Amino acid sequence: MLYNEEILDLFDSTRDPDTRHRRSNIKIHEDANGGIYTTGVTSRLIHSQEELIQCLKQGALSRTTASTQMNVQSSRSHAIFTIHLCQMRVCTQPDLVNEAMTRLPDGTPPSSEYETLTAKFHFVDLAGSERLKRTGATGERAKEGISINCGLLALGNVISALGDQSKKVVHVPYRDSKLTRLLQDSLGGNSQTIMIACVSPSDRDFMETLNTLKYANRARNIKNKVVVNQDKTSQQISALRAEIARLQMELMEYKANRW
Repeated sequence: MLYNEEILDLFDSTRDPDTRHRRSNIKIHEDANGGIYTTGVTSRLIHSQEELIQCLKQGALSRTTASTQMNVQSSRSHAIFTIHLCQMRVCTQPDLVNEAMTRLPDGTPPSSEYETLTAKFHFVDLAGSERLKRTGATGERAKEGISINCGLLALGNVISALGDQSKKVVHVPYRDSKLTRLLQDSLGGNSQTIMIACVSPSDRDFMETLNTLKYANRARNIKNKVVVNQDKTSQQISALRAEIARLQMELMEYKANRW
């Protein structure tokens, strides 16, 4: 959870329940491949969908909410629920020219080769933009609203830079906010970005609805080239397998032309 530009762990049961006094030692880092990761947050090993949903519910109950003139239970923070997936599967063996080539010298087939695939999902619940005049927020609530709007502004600037069709923007301001820094590799990295807008059917909220739709529409312009996340060993095995298949085709063509 990102509250007043402070990253808080929703699974941390020892944190101060008073949001005004919450301080965090969670740090944001970037690895050699440009991936973003955090230190100091709670990670849990999940084995089923039920466990995953239970974690999501627990985190949602720990979020900071408060009443304003526009919402009885207004979210006072941006929340991020991250899922890391790891899959090990048997590698697809290429068709070999001779079945004997697939067997070891003693006649037994070789053991199966495995490859490891990884994926990361960021499920982000953004707090709605707030106009202090309409929410009637004062004091701590007003400070929260200003922080929320700053995070949304920074995210909008990043989305605009990534979706710039003219490619004139060479700098993407990820570091303008911790929100955009946390989502850096999910916006402009090896990823696909989807934004779902939650709007009001009330005509009195027309301007907020229109601005929200315009904001979300900009995310459609983000175009990333996505590739499968394989560990280095699997990538090398895949490359070697492709080379073997290529050589086999050349061998078959050579024999066909010779005879």
